Amino acid sequence: MERIASCVRPRGMTSQRRIRGLATAGLLCAALAGCGTAAAATAAGTGAGAGAQPTAAPLVGCASVSQATKVVVHRHELLRQPLSISVPTVTQSNVTLVRALFGDVCAAVNHPVIRSPLHMCPADFGTSYTGTFYGGQRVLATFVYEATGCARVSVSTAGKTKATLLLGRAAAAAPHLEADLAAALGIPESQI
Repeated sequence: MERIASCVRPRGMTSQRRIRGLATAGLLCAALAGCGTAAAATAAGTGAGAGAQPTAAPLVGCASVSQATKVVVHRHELLRQPLSISVPTVTQSNVTLVRALFGDVCAAVNHPVIRSPLHMCPADFGTSYTGTFYGGQRVLATFVYEATGCARVSVSTAGKTKATLLLGRAAAAAPHLEADLAAALGIPESQI
């Protein structure tokens, strides 16, 4: 076999001074472009621009309880109960009921309880509820409420989850959680 001659590209010496000069020029352009953007944003924020008011970033998670307009709740059962609710998924758009449930869930997770290893839980029949709170079309938070066994609740927002058992401080912070969940589902509290 014969080697194929490749095109040889001439290599010249590169001046370090030239590289530093190009890098400095690039940084200077980037800085000037950034200053112009910041000046335009400042002018718009102070009213010197089009007169638009700066808008705050939309709230999510427990900070957005007052923005909640809808909740979609799914019921999950490991053991089917004879008197279970007929519709496993409910969409509630009554703002008062939605915000009451969202507020209870957030109140519970903001008062976390850590289970002691000696604490015994009653039988867990696997009944749980998952749901998503919306502000218009925007997802504000998701929650999980495990109703049987050691009752637990968790709230997730942007990949972060806060959870607690519903005992002690958490139960005292959200005493109407089951009643508000039942009202949102449109069922008696005894069926939760």
